[in-house]
Parts: sequence; structure tokens; C-alpha cells
Amino acid sequence: MAKFLQISSSLLTLLVLLTSAISLIAAAKPKSHDGFSRRLSPATLRLKKEKLSHLRFYFHDIVSGPNPTAVQIVRAPPTANLSSTGFGMLAMIDDPLTAGPEPTSKLVGRAQGIYGSASLNDVGLLMALNFAFVEGKFNGSTLSVMGRNAVMSPVREMPVIGGSGVFRFARGYAQARTRIFNLRTGDAVVEYNVYVFHY
Repeated sequence: MAKFLQISSSLLTLLVLLTSAISLIAAAKPKSHDGFSRRLSPATLRLKKEKLSHLRFYFHDIVSGPNPTAVQIVRAPPTANLSSTGFGMLAMIDDPLTAGPEPTSKLVGRAQGIYGSASLNDVGLLMALNFAFVEGKFNGSTLSVMGRNAVMSPVREMPVIGGSGVFRFARGYAQARTRIFNLRTGDAVVEYNVYVFHY
């Protein structure tokens, strides 16, 4: 009887150790919820401490002259022809981003993407664009912005929805203020202040 209790006690200890080991392995293994994804620790991607950056630059939207950087690609009849807001218009852009408001100021990047008139009642643009930087520590990195630009408001705010390079996992917002608007040509210079969290 004593020998049986000793064997039972040893088996119980072994069973407890085995169960503990299996639990540890299961907890350490990344969980897959749907067969093609898994959870990761930020350390896996060697992410450093998150920081907040403020960028200020000037967006030159040039629609006139021999070398426009914003080109209308769609004008939906009949609404665009009858609407005072240009509803239905869509433009493709590759606008220069500069350090100062002058066109000759240092180029820091390009705003590349599309904007469209998305409001029947006021001048409200849907902006979907990337700020592609070509200068300094942000060279080769991008920020993606998508949101509503109520052009007639003094300050407009649009969300930063992501980025690449230095701006991987970026989130934040961009504030736009029109500094120059030429009524004759339609050309504009817009100051952008971008506040973004990134690693």
C-alpha cells in the first residue's frame, strides 16, 4: 500500500509538471485566430518608444500654367456643371511641399494623391493623399492623410491614418490653413501643421 501511494504521488507530481509545461508553451505561442494572422509583441519588430513629432510645411496646389501639379481628371455631368461647389470633380495631385510659403523655398516633399469635391452645399473636399518626404531624417518616409477639407474654413483638420519608413504605425492629425489663394488662376498655398505619433 505504501509503495502504491509513493507511485501515485510520483505520477501526480509528474502530471502537475507536465500540465504546467504545456500551459507555459501554449501561453508563449502566438495565438492565431483565423489561420493567417497572429499576435506579436512590439519587441518583435524592435519598436522603440513612441514619440510625437510636429512638422510644418507649405503645400503648393498649382492648377494653372504650363506645368500644373493638380490636374482635374473627372467632372461629373450634370452636377459638376450646375453645382456652385463643383460637386463630382476629382483631381490628381503631385504638389510640392516646401519649408516656406514661397515656391522657391526648399523642397521637403510632395503631396501625392487625389481630392474630390464631395459636398453639394459648400466647398468640401475629400482628401486622400500621401506626404512623401525627400529631406532630412524623414527622407523616403510617407504620411497618409484622408479626410474632409472644408476649404472655406480658416483651419481644417484631417486625420493622419498611417505612414511608412520613420512613420510606421503613425497616427495623428494635420491642420491646414490657406495662406494664398489666387481667384484668377485657382492656385493656392496652404500651410500644414502635422502632429503625429510614431516610433
